[in-house]
Amino acid sequence: MGLIFIRTAIVFFALLLVMRLMGKRQIGEMQPFELVITLLIAELACIPMADTSIPLLYGIVSILTIFLLHQLILLLDLKVKPLKRLIGGKPSLVINKNGIDVSELERNHLDVTDLIESMRSQGYFSLDEVDYALYEANGQFTAMPRENAEKEQKASLPVLIVDDGKYDKHNLQLTKTCEAFFNEVLHSHGIKKLKKVFVLTLDGTGKIYLQLRGEKFCTFRVSLPEGSAW
Repeated sequence: MGLIFIRTAIVFFALLLVMRLMGKRQIGEMQPFELVITLLIAELACIPMADTSIPLLYGIVSILTIFLLHQLILLLDLKVKPLKRLIGGKPSLVINKNGIDVSELERNHLDVTDLIESMRSQGYFSLDEVDYALYEANGQFTAMPRENAEKEQKASLPVLIVDDGKYDKHNLQLTKTCEAFFNEVLHSHGIKKLKKVFVLTLDGTGKIYLQLRGEKFCTFRVSLPEGSAW
């Protein structure tokens, strides 16, 4: 009986650690330890029911162990503040006044396309529409819009052209542009190496959002090549 208790506890904390290391992409809307408990209880409840050679008491003891661990974690979460961040994680600020926080994005195993998708789900289609954006500890996305963002006309959907130092071939075809055009734009702004560009987007009005790694973003407009439209 004691061995079952110990083994269940070991599996619980091992799964909790793994889920924390996997980042917010895997968490969904639950706290990490809540997801672990859900997975473990479902599995532990099935094993004794599927295998009659295993005493039902074993499954009950394991589930009760999970319940006790859950109550203990909730108590620690309320009483010991440093453990709250360790157990449940903390919000990750991925956009600030300087633009995208690359290190925070990568720490949570996310990329620019994930961020843009999260923004679209909240009704923001351009990276400069928000002053701050973060992923909560439970994985939910929250954004604070820029004060005058709603006053600007949204003529067309911004398209990701450069993603972490690489051109998106599909979007170049979609916008009927080419690498040479953007190379010239980058050179005119003193950028000689594409790999320095973390993100570059373009909308139908010629507005470009550009951010280099470790630098503040900037926006400017260019004249689109003839025939470029989407």
